[in-house]
Amino acid sequence: MPVLPSSITGPLWEQFHALLPRRQIVHPLGCHRPRVPDRVVFDKLLARLVLGGTYQQHADHQVSATTLRSRRDEWIAAGVFEALHQATLEAFDQAIGLDLDNLAVDGCIVKAPGGGENTGPSPVDRGKSGTKRSLLVEGGGLPIGCALAGANRHDSPLLRPTLETLGRFGFHLPDRITVHLDSGMTRNLLTELGCGWQITPKGAFLPINHTHRWIVERTNSWHTRGFKSLAIVTDRRAVVQAAWVALASAVIVIRRLIRKAWTAYRWDTRTARRP
Repeated sequence: MPVLPSSITGPLWEQFHALLPRRQIVHPLGCHRPRVPDRVVFDKLLARLVLGGTYQQHADHQVSATTLRSRRDEWIAAGVFEALHQATLEAFDQAIGLDLDNLAVDGCIVKAPGGGENTGPSPVDRGKSGTKRSLLVEGGGLPIGCALAGANRHDSPLLRPTLETLGRFGFHLPDRITVHLDSGMTRNLLTELGCGWQITPKGAFLPINHTHRWIVERTNSWHTRGFKSLAIVTDRRAVVQAAWVALASAVIVIRRLIRKAWTAYRWDTRTARRP
């Protein structure tokens, strides 16, 4: 049974395949053994992202755990995962439109039992190893960028690298951007970047649905509840952790794009029911 509907994995794979670099074969006879198809590896990596577990648990007679890791590293070195996330954002912006006037930032702490880069003692889990994701979303809740750090890092130092991910849009940004967050220690940085802000007053109780920050809380829930590899981080290298976040974010964007486009457009393979 597929881990995601074919309406999502189909366009996701088509875009991913278009971004794969052309393979250079230097062996005079081609290679010693047939290369495992990229689609098989992609489906296995997608299954690991959603279900979690080890690479050995997802290996079978088609592909080994070693091949999964080596192909993953090959695609990371080529920047395919980040390019996939960028391509899905551009497609959504062209078809529906991104709300970049209102942004929201918040941190999320998850378990990282194996340690490694971007890990530290978690203040909410008895000092066990954990990772913090500082997530930036647009007005509709789509993930735009993310900064990774140890669970013991404060949110304030992570705001700059998180907002710097807006550079992926180049000069195509609104003149006035409002950032919604829950820390008042970052006003100087927001002023330096030319952004407005809406900060929850310290000590004041406000229902989360009365602020604009609920959208980033919802996206954090999409990450942790929909993708087990993001809820429990077992990869020790920072580049691998970032690749999983980019792939999960691309899935979220494509899912929202299909749902929004269902009511605005018509196409031959459009499903009878709204996704």
